[in-house]
Amino acid sequence: MSERDIRIGDAEREHALGLLGTHLGEGRLSVDEYGDRSARVATAKTRGDLYALFSDLPAPRPTFPRVEPPVPDRARRGAPVEFRVSTAAVTAVAIISVVLFVLLRNPFVFLLIPAVMLLIGRMGRR
Repeated sequence: MSERDIRIGDAEREHALGLLGTHLGEGRLSVDEYGDRSARVATAKTRGDLYALFSDLPAPRPTFPRVEPPVPDRARRGAPVEFRVSTAAVTAVAIISVVLFVLLRNPFVFLLIPAVMLLIGRMGRR
């Protein structure tokens, strides 16, 4: 989308009307031209519509803030690699603990889960 295709709001229209009033006051526009251009400002939908109304006039002209493309947030980029690795490690240890518990009938194998979490936490601080 080009800058000329960006839609405008009431604030931009009011600003353009004020600029037309300046040109009228300085004698660059006749009353009829001012009336015609004011009516077109009221129905303008895009920045390009306003630019066209000022194409034959010197400064001041409507100006607009530069529109930056949106920056993707973290959720769209995915989780950090460290988080994904640690989540996979804890999940794998939990599954291994359940399998060992079924095979060995020893509840202490579940202590592997917090042990792995502590190891991952220490590695993350380095």
